[in-house]
Amino acid sequence: MDKSILNKISDFIWEIPQSYQQDMRVPARIFASEKILRDVLKDESLEQVVNVSTLPGIQKYSYAMPDIHEGYGFPIGGVAAMDINEGVISPGGIGFDINCGVRLLRTEKTFDEIKNKISEFTSAIYKEVPSGVGVGGRFKMVNKELDAVLAYGAEEMLKKGYAMEDDLKNCESGGCLKEADPGLVSKRAKDRGRDQLGTIGAGNHFIEIQKVQEIFNEECARKWGLFKNQITILIHCGSRGLGHQVATDYIQTMLNSLSKYNISVCDSQLACAPFSSYEGQNYFGAMSAAANFAWANRQLITWEVREAWRKVFGFTAGLELKLVYDVAHNIAKIEEYGGREMVVHRKGATRAFPEQPVLIPGSMGTASYVLVGAEESLKSSFGSCCHGAGRVMSRTRAKKTVRGSELKKDLEEKGIFIKAGSIAGLAEEAPVAYKDIDEIVSIVHEIGLAKKVVRLKPLGVIKG
Repeated sequence: MDKSILNKISDFIWEIPQSYQQDMRVPARIFASEKILRDVLKDESLEQVVNVSTLPGIQKYSYAMPDIHEGYGFPIGGVAAMDINEGVISPGGIGFDINCGVRLLRTEKTFDEIKNKISEFTSAIYKEVPSGVGVGGRFKMVNKELDAVLAYGAEEMLKKGYAMEDDLKNCESGGCLKEADPGLVSKRAKDRGRDQLGTIGAGNHFIEIQKVQEIFNEECARKWGLFKNQITILIHCGSRGLGHQVATDYIQTMLNSLSKYNISVCDSQLACAPFSSYEGQNYFGAMSAAANFAWANRQLITWEVREAWRKVFGFTAGLELKLVYDVAHNIAKIEEYGGREMVVHRKGATRAFPEQPVLIPGSMGTASYVLVGAEESLKSSFGSCCHGAGRVMSRTRAKKTVRGSELKKDLEEKGIFIKAGSIAGLAEEAPVAYKDIDEIVSIVHEIGLAKKVVRLKPLGVIKG
């Protein structure tokens, strides 16, 4: 796509008019700087933003966040709200890793107090939390146990003793979508997930030990228990193979039902069904169950990180790791705007409701951020903002460009300890493969979708 197609609304807002393509139902709106836009124009992501605008029932705009890059059907960094009565639900608008998300834990320790034990703590987490492609966790669930996790998410982890009451209070949706129906999750999906609870997998998933490097909003930081040089832990993962299989199953179901509902899509990856239809409701129930699995997964990982903390620093009630917040960035949820209920698809986009913590992980070795949602997001993006840095380089190209062993050495020279199952795989997540996280966050801050609270600096990284 040529930049001349875009209308510049402001320094960080661009629009592709509805007149650009005959089948567009709404305009497309992109949040980006001139520099970010140059990178975006190199792939097919803007074409995907336009394609999303053609879906039945879409409201206002097809949105793209500044970390946008090409994805499956929807771009990663895409947001679309569909009218609950007239609109569709599309698995491509949630992604294969259903409820991939981020949670932040805080400690009462400062960097100076434990700096000599960062390496030991990094290793302890690596031993406690299984990671890697297809790697299983500490227990294998029978059907009854797995169905309970799919139905109740983090609530089931509380029941089993792997959570505290405050964990659920500080989790989006309390860590459970009540629309979940385990019976709508296929046997194959369940088989892929039954031994993966409490694991981070591979790819861009990680656990990171960090310190609070800079505070921008003292009031929010204080309210959320964050202070300068404080040690925090960021967990980034999702629903593992179970969520991937749910997406795979229902994409095929919806491809088969398109003609039934007289729906024509310009890209088969946008396969969808009316939200109110049999297929739409079945997918929503299965997606919600997979989302619950992801919240239970991050909760069990939290318990494992707490175990690692106790083993390295000793158990003292006052030093218990506390959950700041947990938020999804691959999910569809029913929300109300202007008196109308919408099915809001967020794929590689974070909910950013007013006063809510918004967690934005950086690429490996770069900063992460905690933001606070703002009123402007409700008006401008259906309560959404970015979810990370966003790729500018494919994993294949990154591996050809960067040597994992050299990257590990470079990061350790900067004081960042690395524990990874695959050194070669580290290259896929090299900082050079991603956009500049500081610029991405500055854009959503300037637009007013979310405001900066603290900047987090990495000290230890655990990857599959």
